[in-house]
Amino acid sequence: MLTPEELKQIRRLHVQLARRVDSPLAGEYRSAFRGQGMEFEEVRPYLPGDDVRHIDWNVTARANAPFIKTFREERELTLVLVIDVSGSMMFGSGGKDGRTDKRLQVARLSGALAFAAIRNRDRVGLLSFSDGVERYLPPRKSRGHAWAVIQAAFEEVGGNQTGLSEALDQLSRTLKRRAVICVLSDFIAPDGYQRQLGLLGRRHNLNCLLLTDPLEERLPRVGLIELQDAETGRRRLVDASAVRPAMPAAERLSTLRRAGARASLIRTDRDPIVELHRHFRSAERR
Repeated sequence: MLTPEELKQIRRLHVQLARRVDSPLAGEYRSAFRGQGMEFEEVRPYLPGDDVRHIDWNVTARANAPFIKTFREERELTLVLVIDVSGSMMFGSGGKDGRTDKRLQVARLSGALAFAAIRNRDRVGLLSFSDGVERYLPPRKSRGHAWAVIQAAFEEVGGNQTGLSEALDQLSRTLKRRAVICVLSDFIAPDGYQRQLGLLGRRHNLNCLLLTDPLEERLPRVGLIELQDAETGRRRLVDASAVRPAMPAAERLSTLRRAGARASLIRTDRDPIVELHRHFRSAERR
């Protein structure tokens, strides 16, 4: 259950995001993720300059004259947010406001994406995971659904481990039509998830937002400190100046891009709305 203070934080976040997700962000979202496919509209007589690849040969044979298929762009998108709620997402050095961790940054990003989708009259859903799937909110279009997405992203606390491949497998079985998928995680996972990402990327518009905190890349030189692994609970005495990440964020980012995802690095000390602008522009260029 959420505490009264946490509920106040969510309501404040809800209001702030609703104000900031204005036409520029919603427009960039639409430009980056436009047109999930083409839907057949009608058959009409062929006109000079039409694409011959769209000739309907069955109708042409029956009418003894060339006819062509016309299509219209499918405007309604389905956005699915896949969020990591494992133990490592509770980590953060505070960011600019002194309280930001990776989980709170994910809640901000999820809310902004949900509002952008609803402003464009798209459907949005959410799947949260830790060592297994924790919650699934089917895609919907109502404005109140944005509140449900933010609340789920903020309050959900799962197991300590990260089972990303299992979550991606379930999503692949659940989604029947092409969708925009945004995976928000630090991608620190013991299981190999690259194959599942590759499979999803072939069928869907796949985006990965990799959350990282400055302390994960380099600790301050404070001598010997005791560290506890957020996912295994193991404790270890280490020299802070000698600690290095087993897999740096830049390396994880390259892995995601090699798997076919549009991937961006999101730091906890950066403005999440500005980072989304950057990701949308990058996705549109690609």
